[in-house]
Amino acid sequence: MLLCQISDPHLVPEGTLAYGRVDTPAMLERAVRKIVALPRRPDAVVATGDLTDNATAAEYGLLAELLSPLDMPVFLAVGNHDDRRALQAAFPQHRHLQGEDGFVQYVIDDFAVRLVVLDTLIPNAPGGELCAHRLQWLDRTLGASDRPTVIAQHHPPFVTGLTVMDRITLASPEEEAAVVRRHPHVERIISGHYHRTIHARFAGTIASVCPSVAHQLLLNLRPDADIGFAFEPSAFQLHLWNGSELVTHTQVVEDFPSWGSRDWP
Repeated sequence: MLLCQISDPHLVPEGTLAYGRVDTPAMLERAVRKIVALPRRPDAVVATGDLTDNATAAEYGLLAELLSPLDMPVFLAVGNHDDRRALQAAFPQHRHLQGEDGFVQYVIDDFAVRLVVLDTLIPNAPGGELCAHRLQWLDRTLGASDRPTVIAQHHPPFVTGLTVMDRITLASPEEEAAVVRRHPHVERIISGHYHRTIHARFAGTIASVCPSVAHQLLLNLRPDADIGFAFEPSAFQLHLWNGSELVTHTQVVEDFPSWGSRDWP
């Protein structure tokens, strides 16, 4: 199985710029073209939140339009810039987005690796949480099968050293860790929010952050450094299940010159 992960497109209406600087619709369109042109077609795509910047119906309509060239299943997670009801209204054909008890979280059992999508959204807040109800759902869902599983969520469950962002990430990650430790078949927890490639050991597995298909977060590990963004190459990740383990590759969206072994001197 090959799972493609995109994250944090922060879509704004066409003809406008996110934060007055970033043409996020054009950047998502370019990322989709790159995915469609990959040498190996992904079996599915998961987008780990901050799908839009302002959670308007127009932005979600544009999201549906820009994702439409993807002819494989596409699964969506909510981030702190998203709105559950607006997302559900824009994608009525995605019945799994109805989730359970008001949360947009669901499980996909159609592939060699199970995909469990979590809802870490706190409405109108930048940080995230997994309340007792969501954690109980996760525990039940993971306990229903011992097949290899990937958990997808917006807020990562670990501290990165990017101190201001670490103040607005997942609250009480140790509560998620307690659940995940009970289920050793969790191969990976994949997330977004930080607009960078980041990995950490977590609860007996690996937790990772996917870069943004738009702008990246400035890498500044000084204590109390403010948030900044950079026009580093946009990227997405490819998670390859080889039958025994999950291997992750980061693919930049920009095109660069390439050559094959037959072209070597």
